[in-house]
Amino acid sequence: MADARQIVDALVRSRKGGIAATAALGGLALVAGLALRALRPSAASETPDLSQVGEDEARVMLRAMVAATLADGIVDQQERRRLDAAVEAAGIDRDGRAWLEKELTDPAEIDELAERVESPEQGARLYAAARLAIDADTLQEREFLKRLAEALDVPQDVAARVDAGLEEA
Repeated sequence: MADARQIVDALVRSRKGGIAATAALGGLALVAGLALRALRPSAASETPDLSQVGEDEARVMLRAMVAATLADGIVDQQERRRLDAAVEAAGIDRDGRAWLEKELTDPAEIDELAERVESPEQGARLYAAARLAIDADTLQEREFLKRLAEALDVPQDVAARVDAGLEEA
């Protein structure tokens, strides 16, 4: 499968409104930066260390992004176009496309995602990735994010700062 880091980057960059399209360091850096600033507001000028985000973590991020997209029970046309654009931009091979289709059919459960998290920083990055994947404009999506934050032990104030960071970006 194509590099999960590339897929996460492409998916974040395809977000409505181009929030990450102009991010100098890319979509993955936006995820890591949002999480870093949410955990440590004094780190606003720090560049996130992307070497901490390995392929395994990026794959979990991608699974969280797909699960968030499906939180309301459907993948609407706009969400599908974003996924397809990200697949194309990342140059995903046939195996990668099959993996993504399987995730869309059988998305990860919140507990399954949470058990892969080993630190508060990783939890914040995972939450930020899921939050970036959706507009959170339905009750189901907001409930998914709330449950995800709780399962990841992401404090409410950190989740709120991620949300605020999206509005500023």
